[in-house]
Amino acid sequence: MTNISSFVFLLSFLLFSPESSASNQVVGSEFDNTTLLFTIQGSNTIGAVMAPNLVKSYFKFKGAKNIRSYKTTIENELVVEGVLPETDQVSKVLIAAHGSSTGFKALANNKAQIAASSRPIKNKEVSLLAEKADMRSIESEHIVGIDGVAVIVHPSRSITALSLEQIAGIFSGQYLDWSELGAEPGIINVYARDENSGTWDSFKSMALGADKSLVNTAHRFESNDALSDRVSADENGIGFVGLGSVRQSKLVAVSDGSAKALLPNKLTVATEDYALSRRLFMYSLGASDNHFVNEFLEFSLSNTGQKDVSDAGFISQELHAVMPTYYEGLPQSFLEVTAQAQRLTINFRFKEGSAKLDNKAQEDLKRLINYLHTNQNLEVILVGFGDPKRSAERSQLLSKLRAMAVRRELVRHGIYPEKTVGFGESFPVASANHLEGRIKNRRVEVWVRPK
Repeated sequence: MTNISSFVFLLSFLLFSPESSASNQVVGSEFDNTTLLFTIQGSNTIGAVMAPNLVKSYFKFKGAKNIRSYKTTIENELVVEGVLPETDQVSKVLIAAHGSSTGFKALANNKAQIAASSRPIKNKEVSLLAEKADMRSIESEHIVGIDGVAVIVHPSRSITALSLEQIAGIFSGQYLDWSELGAEPGIINVYARDENSGTWDSFKSMALGADKSLVNTAHRFESNDALSDRVSADENGIGFVGLGSVRQSKLVAVSDGSAKALLPNKLTVATEDYALSRRLFMYSLGASDNHFVNEFLEFSLSNTGQKDVSDAGFISQELHAVMPTYYEGLPQSFLEVTAQAQRLTINFRFKEGSAKLDNKAQEDLKRLINYLHTNQNLEVILVGFGDPKRSAERSQLLSKLRAMAVRRELVRHGIYPEKTVGFGESFPVASANHLEGRIKNRRVEVWVRPK
């Protein structure tokens, strides 16, 4: 996948690749591993449904016949196979879904060519793989979809919204009875993913933080679906799962700081405005010498592959124009700028402390350019936002500069936005009291309307 050239704008001062080896050695799996194209190890969130669907679609894209999947003798492992025209023999992909951390260990030990992860790679994992590749480069880090960590309760519960602070209190044992939260009495039963799960890592980071631990009476699960089924059968239960595994449970809206409580849906998760939204990743050791790996990753990011992401219950990165919900209290200036416009299901965000677009934003830029070349009857409005600075004027300036940075890239491709504005620290989607929230608030929304 080609990288879009980095740029540094006024905002910047204001504010080995050795190739992956296609090892056919699969430790512990009792199946015939000849003609194994590659192995995906890691996240259960990705490996349960999304990855098998993507591999099957990739095989179809390659013109394979007799495509099928089957489980191995090891729990949470399966094989997708088909007869590829270029090899004229059965070719296989092994998917082992034991948790995000296991994927990076498999990359390090040459037991996999792709690590599936439902959270960003950790510093210690970057260090572990540093001699093999720059794991934060766009050649190694591939965002394959967006998920919302959904907070779920029993369908009969009257609770409709919780703050991140309340959620942290519940899962750390600060709240023991539903009556303490203004709901019907009942001892709260907590359900959580296990320690290997990227869903757990994401929830722990976003909700519990560094100063709280999961209550020791929590019931732990390796599977999202199994956890959700337990919550929907327990009127006092509360848990968290990937958005594709809500099943019969009831969703709860979530707020962060002064931001409005939002339910996870197509728009709020795709734009990462939802407080517990997260990116889903596939990591490779840079550009692989195994062309099947490169092809598969490129396919996964295409609109065809993104349809499989959506079919698996997650939010695809294929662009859609959505009519947003307008809340009370929005200023007239914002209403005028976005009049008769729809919002696209992307936000542009930047690398930490930088004016450079992050890896997802670089891919989204290509998606936006293709979308606008296809829909030439639309005019574009770029709306920048930021976080509190020394003055409201400075915050407003920085937010407009972010929007101008995106505009500059569009102009390079012959697209001239109708409006480029900044609204400073208005309309936060996360608390400004922590770094992750401030980074999340530094965003550029894209709105479109007929010319």
